Amino acid sequence: MSISLTSEAAEHVSRQLASRGKGEGIRIGVKTSGCSGLAYVLEFVDQVEPEDAFFESDGVKVFVDAKSLVYLDGTIVDFAREGLNEGLEFRNPNVAGECGCGESFTV
Repeated sequence: MSISLTSEAAEHVSRQLASRGKGEGIRIGVKTSGCSGLAYVLEFVDQVEPEDAFFESDGVKVFVDAKSLVYLDGTIVDFAREGLNEGLEFRNPNVAGECGCGESFTV
């Protein structure tokens, strides 16, 4: 099982952690939400939880709780810029469908 960041995403997260001045890395998870059922959750990690799985990409630590890992296995997180918008983009091979607004997904 794995989750990885592209070099662009790792650089973006590293900058965010540096500007924040603290943090072990990021935690990626899923929660029940939206019209398709699941939505991504992303947060900074200041304290590692014992049940967290741990991955590292380009020096950035990525933590995932055990419940979310089955939905996120194989996901690649990228940093994308489109016009004036920029942010992290999830390329999840487990996604079977997404809602029209792109805020939630189903597996």
